[in-house]
Amino acid sequence: MVNTEIPKHYTASPSSFGGTPHLTINRDVTIDLDSTNAFEGPEKLLEVWFSASAKSLPLATAPQGLKGVPSETWRDMLDLVNCKILSVVESDHVDAYLLSESSMFVFPHKIILKTCGTTTLLCGLPRMLEIAALVAGFPHSVADLVKGTATAAMPYRVFYSRKNFLFPDRQRGPHRSWRDEVKSLDKLFLGGSAYMIGKMNGEHWYLYLTEPNTILTPPATPERTETKTKLLQLPSAKAAIADYHEEDDDRQDETLEILMTDLNEQNARQFHLDHASAVAEGRYYQQAYKARVDAQQHLGTIKEEASDRFQTPGNAYYSVYSQDDTVDIFSNTSEENSDYTSSCEDLSFPEELATEGHALGTIVSESSGLTDVYPTSKYPDARIDAYLFTPCGFSANGVVPSPSGHDATHYFNVHVTPEPHCSYASFETNVPSRQTGRETADVIEQVVGIFKPGRFSITLFEAKDATSYGTSSDDEDGIGEWRAMQLKAVKRYGRMDNIQGYRRIDRIVHDLEGYELIFKYYERYDWEGGAPRLGEVGL
Repeated sequence: MVNTEIPKHYTASPSSFGGTPHLTINRDVTIDLDSTNAFEGPEKLLEVWFSASAKSLPLATAPQGLKGVPSETWRDMLDLVNCKILSVVESDHVDAYLLSESSMFVFPHKIILKTCGTTTLLCGLPRMLEIAALVAGFPHSVADLVKGTATAAMPYRVFYSRKNFLFPDRQRGPHRSWRDEVKSLDKLFLGGSAYMIGKMNGEHWYLYLTEPNTILTPPATPERTETKTKLLQLPSAKAAIADYHEEDDDRQDETLEILMTDLNEQNARQFHLDHASAVAEGRYYQQAYKARVDAQQHLGTIKEEASDRFQTPGNAYYSVYSQDDTVDIFSNTSEENSDYTSSCEDLSFPEELATEGHALGTIVSESSGLTDVYPTSKYPDARIDAYLFTPCGFSANGVVPSPSGHDATHYFNVHVTPEPHCSYASFETNVPSRQTGRETADVIEQVVGIFKPGRFSITLFEAKDATSYGTSSDDEDGIGEWRAMQLKAVKRYGRMDNIQGYRRIDRIVHDLEGYELIFKYYERYDWEGGAPRLGEVGL
């Protein structure tokens, strides 16, 4: 019989097996969730580091750092953001929180918060700094630096980024414009830098970041000069390299984002509840029938000439004996399966596979191919926590321990808004490319193939190895180093220009204060949807 609970030892779902990540579900919050009004797919992404690595926590910090903060404390902070915790996958190195609007990842030394829709992410940042100080024990200032909080931890680095919104007029709080977001961040941090990357009248991406050892903005600073958003320009590479010498986690930091719009409608159907339930129904009866046949064969009551296939009224055939138990997810509907008249007609279809939640989220993770991006054949301890919403929409967190036994765990997340008028999907990961044994372009092609977007952009944010560029005493302005960085990026990431089925429209390589940023924008060859729906234009 098919187990409709979240499987404890299932390789494509969260696990409570000893020594591997385990799952906690907040069932009260999951009641009556509805994605009907989840119109703004593009997420706001905040990453706050309080030390350079989990191994270099300050002496006074709690032993587990931020991971020691109770989930109830994070819940209160997330109330300010206007989102809820659905479930948590805990592991030795990172706790992955699946939210009603996207994801949160808590490491000992940093926190990553990603929210979509009309959430007010930056409204939770002052409270986040307070929690890091009072609960996790990071060095802090006791002055009233932030309105509403008396204590704020001093971050090591801060990153905030997002794609241009589709519906900026519907945003709330400091998120009504990029300029307002920069002002909000400037109230907290000194010396931040703001960038817009891409075309002002096309697809673009915003980024705000601080330098290492971020300084909090002191109180009563009179009429601070507003941080100007910089357009692409030749950077001062030497200045960035000179300050970047830690042999730590930030040297290994690598984050890939794939931001996809105008999803193929057939592919997007996978993330609708009615369609996912039809897939689950077909699989349920297929596995139940196979179990019954196996039992009868074992008892010797089935003739040898028995057919190895059975048929639903919708003429969708399922193989009983095939080693590959995949089904064509586009070949059946719930109406077809409702008239099922096979020998399994006496079975009742489990409610868990007909309603939103983690059970259908697991089914969609498998049937869509998301579980194959970091397969358990290579990452045996990898776990996915997925949730399918009503009437559509999908979120998943992945926790990926290093297969080599190295003391590290990475993550990925996927979020899908499949409605045709605002379809969007995102994929983010910090699993290092050197660990996968594949080129970054191969991961991009695999993910893009799941959704088949009309267009998409990627950002690859990678810590810069200062030793990879020669430093010449005659290169006072850093132009030579900038050119070396450009050549290195072209050589290493040139394959990313040739994503199967797509033409690259934009390519930008930029040096950002200790990091290399690659931004690329693509359109499908057969795309006939016209100019991008910008929503938000320029600054």
